[in-house]
Amino acid sequence: MGQEDIKLPQYQIPEELKGNLAITTIDSIYNWSRKNSMWPLMFGLACCAIEMICTAASRYDFSRFGFEVMRPSPRQADVMIVSGTVTKKMVPQIVRLYNQMPEPKYVISMGACACGGGPFKEGYNVVSGIDKFIPVDVYITGCPPTPQALIHGLMTLQKKVETESVATSRWYRKEAIESIPIPVLGPDLIDVRQKDEIKSYCAAILQQENSTEKGEEAA
Repeated sequence: MGQEDIKLPQYQIPEELKGNLAITTIDSIYNWSRKNSMWPLMFGLACCAIEMICTAASRYDFSRFGFEVMRPSPRQADVMIVSGTVTKKMVPQIVRLYNQMPEPKYVISMGACACGGGPFKEGYNVVSGIDKFIPVDVYITGCPPTPQALIHGLMTLQKKVETESVATSRWYRKEAIESIPIPVLGPDLIDVRQKDEIKSYCAAILQQENSTEKGEEAA
C-alpha cells in the first residue's frame, strides 16, 4: 500500500511535499496496519485443512498478503479458519479457542462442511454450520475449496477490515464483551443459550405424556 492509498483525496498536497507528507485518518492507517499483519490460528479439522496447508506453503504462500505467521496459540492469533467438518464433539473446543483469542478477531468458515454441514448435513454427529455457535465473517464454499479460493477469502476479510472504524468497533466500546457460552456435550450437543427453550420444550412433552396417561387411566 503506497501513499496514494491512504491519502484523503479531498486535500491537495503540493507537489514538492508529496514524497514527505500524507494526510490521512486514524482509521485508514490503523486498518491498513491490521489487515497486513493478521495471524491465523493453526489448527485443522478435516480435508479442508490440507488445502489450507497448501495455501501456506511455498507455491501459494499467503504470507504475501500479510497472513505471515500461523500461530499455535489462540492468544497470539486474530483469525480463526474453521477448515473442515465440524463434529458435535469438536464444537466445545472450537468455542473455547474462540473465546481465548484476543480482540479484534475474525472467523473464516472454510468449506461446505464448516458453512452448512456439507455432505454430512443432518448427520447424527455433525453440526450444520459453525455459525450456529460463533460469528463468521467470511464464508468460503467448496468441497474442499482450492488454495486460490482461500486466498480470495482472506483478501475479502482484508477488505472488510478496511471498512471498520474505531468509533463503532465492538472491541472499543465501554461495555465488556461477553464470552460465548461453551456448549455442553451430553446425549446431544446442548447450546447453553437455548436452555430456556429446551426447558419449555421438555415441560410441554412431559405435560403431554401425563395427560395421555391420565386419559388412559380414566378409560
